Amino acid sequence: MPSRRIVVAGAGIAGLTAAIAFARHGFGVRVFERSPVLEEVGAGLQLSPNATRILDRLGVLDLVSPSTVRPEAVVLRDAATLSERARVPLGAAAERRWKAPYLVAHRADLQSALLARATESPLIEVLTDATVSGVEAQSGGNRITLTQAGIVSHEQAALLVAADGVWSTSRRLVGPNEKSRFTGELAWRTTLSADGDVGRHFASLSSPAMVTTYLHSGFHLVAYPIRAGTAINLAAFTPGNSIAEQWSGETDAGALKRAMRGTAPGLSRLIEDAGPWTVWPLHAVDQSRPWTAPSGIALIGDAAHAMTPFAAQGAAMAIEDAFTLADAIAAAKNTADGLSQWETLRKPRVRKVARRGALNRLAWHASGPVALGRNMFLKFKSPESLAADMDWLYGWTPPGWTDDGRL
Repeated sequence: MPSRRIVVAGAGIAGLTAAIAFARHGFGVRVFERSPVLEEVGAGLQLSPNATRILDRLGVLDLVSPSTVRPEAVVLRDAATLSERARVPLGAAAERRWKAPYLVAHRADLQSALLARATESPLIEVLTDATVSGVEAQSGGNRITLTQAGIVSHEQAALLVAADGVWSTSRRLVGPNEKSRFTGELAWRTTLSADGDVGRHFASLSSPAMVTTYLHSGFHLVAYPIRAGTAINLAAFTPGNSIAEQWSGETDAGALKRAMRGTAPGLSRLIEDAGPWTVWPLHAVDQSRPWTAPSGIALIGDAAHAMTPFAAQGAAMAIEDAFTLADAIAAAKNTADGLSQWETLRKPRVRKVARRGALNRLAWHASGPVALGRNMFLKFKSPESLAADMDWLYGWTPPGWTDDGRL
């Protein structure tokens, strides 16, 4: 390639992973983050083996592991009776099966580990209060216009990696009017202290060492430990009306409580006592739209293909995007070819993950005969069979991957 300079817009999980992955190939990377400071945002996330094996290869897994939890299983429970419907073994069984651990973590802990790894590299520079405001294609790369603390400057780079999230302002650079759309779902989140009264009440409903999903026709609730087991992340999902396009805002939990009518008394009490709740709208992006421009622009993570979180793969897809993009560009004769090949390979997998999330949402919110059919299906599926159903997702490795650490 004529240039070894990469510019990344966004210092979240996708952007920092991209910076580390490109630096691994010897590229110089400048990361521009629009926020003045890198703050804790979001809440819990699940890091399945397809993500953790990449984090391990990039030298991040050891940094984040002390603050994570390795859950023993994913358990599905009926919200009305608390009876167990299905179980997917994780823990040591997951690592044996998929050759990498399944972890749960706080988003901020993963971001901090990625930032620590990035700052170790002399090839990576992270700047805050900095925004990519324009791109002009030129021979051999792009002239990127940047605004930092009100000062406009320009940067020459072979590639702009747009990793600025679901409400990306960079998406317009690869297509007109490329906005995300509201899915009709709201996400409600809160965090409990594991040793507090509400945390102990939660432990009486289900083992805090699990990822537990409570199924109900009006909502579903996912709960799992974070912060080395000192806290419990609760995430509920309900239908709702569109609200402001931002990551969180405190709100009255009345709509959530109404959606939970008919649940077990202990679960209702948990929702009543937990809080304060934050809520944000779930937005998605049309995945058939372009992710790249031949001049040297690539969208990754939610900027490219934001999807609902019902497959618990948002962070994992961003990590996969970043790693495979760096590999593709490093191996290509030119940027345009590398981008084309990367997008062609990535889109089918991301579409399949999105379809899995849609299927999960349908199953978890089922009612009447559909719910009875779901329960019968799960009754006759062994834990090992349910794990095997996830081999395509959790057992995935990047193209050209070898177990000895080489590409």
